[in-house]
Amino acid sequence: MCDTVIAGPKVTADGAVLLAKNSDREPGEAQSVEWHPRRHHQPGDVLPCTWQAVPQARTTWQTVLSRPFWMWGAEMGANEKGVAIGNQAVFTRFAVAHQGLTGMDLVRLALERAASATEAIEVIIDHIARFGQGGRCGYRHRNFRYDSSFAIADAEQAWILETAGPFWAARRIEGIWSLSNALTIGTEFHRISDGAEDYARRHGWLDEGEEFSFCRAFSDRGMDWLAGARNRRRCLVERLNRHHGALRPHHLMEALRSHNGKHPADGLRMSMPCAHASWLPTRTSGQAVGSMISRLDQAAPLHWFTGTSSPCLSVFKPVVLQGEPVDFGPPPTKGKYDGDTLFWRHERLHRKIAAHRFEPSALPDDFRSQIQALEEESFVMGPGAPTPEACSELWRRHRRAALGWADAVEPPSRWRTTPYDLYWRYQSWLDSLPLQ
Repeated sequence: MCDTVIAGPKVTADGAVLLAKNSDREPGEAQSVEWHPRRHHQPGDVLPCTWQAVPQARTTWQTVLSRPFWMWGAEMGANEKGVAIGNQAVFTRFAVAHQGLTGMDLVRLALERAASATEAIEVIIDHIARFGQGGRCGYRHRNFRYDSSFAIADAEQAWILETAGPFWAARRIEGIWSLSNALTIGTEFHRISDGAEDYARRHGWLDEGEEFSFCRAFSDRGMDWLAGARNRRRCLVERLNRHHGALRPHHLMEALRSHNGKHPADGLRMSMPCAHASWLPTRTSGQAVGSMISRLDQAAPLHWFTGTSSPCLSVFKPVVLQGEPVDFGPPPTKGKYDGDTLFWRHERLHRKIAAHRFEPSALPDDFRSQIQALEEESFVMGPGAPTPEACSELWRRHRRAALGWADAVEPPSRWRTTPYDLYWRYQSWLDSLPLQ
């Protein structure tokens, strides 16, 4: 589960294209933010993805990725050519194969191989045609598989690409568009795969005489409802439309942190962009475990990642792709607590705050102001200003601060025994995460 928003140049303050995403997965599914250099490969090389091998490209571009630690593919990222992509699980009428490329594989393949947003679309649809989508997408939920949709952008264009089994539709976005785990492209698409409409009509998925709509024909509407897709999408679009024509990265940051007027523990279904998992079956894969914002222009694209769960408690830190790596600290390499990594230091803070039911009084003194100070530095740098070393220093400072923030939160004086509280204690036991 995820929430992604994309904004074309006509609605932003300075004509840049903006893309932002919260990656919602299982609570202990650590994501690694990592830098990969440009590489050259030999003819005939084979690339093993998560479940499917594909021919390697002769050249792969420099990338920054936010990747579930156990997968080859990435939830979101950007490349040196100024392309940024985020993907979404979508639920369709098609059974998903046990073998194939995951949506995360397709994100990484496109970022490694595409020099523009339109090239990224071609990479994705070509690989779907050749290898199909498939394979396990859940970490502990081992039967979780799905189709994918993608928000794809560069400095000139913003696109949505949505898939359903072997079929796909693409729409160029001029304004604000949001994806929240449901197909959204209806009758107004700019490109569509051959045979999609004929297939839908042959299977009776459209009423007689009804105009073809990609989402109406192929959506699993029951799963769309269970995922709370419409409520989350509405929340993001309404918040961002308030800044129509003046949209900036910090507005996307605020939207990704939104709880949609609710408490993190509330609701049968996912209902807020800043997702917090719970014991309910509809929400166990609904923890925002990583976030990204990209500002794309011709001069100097700039990206911000949290490298942690729960953007409401975290810090967006800058990343540039200028040939030199950014130091993100030790990566999380397993689904267990590792106190050396930023992800797990922050996760200890998050779990201790969750044990207090997110009461503001549980937060360390001056916590909000320290987050604000770090973020102000990363945004004051401005597009084109930060060096890889300046970015690295902010990542190091957050990693140091996260350790102290977690230590400053005392465990509850009395442990509750509600399903919500027992769920989080069980998750911490699974992840060997200390709450003392």
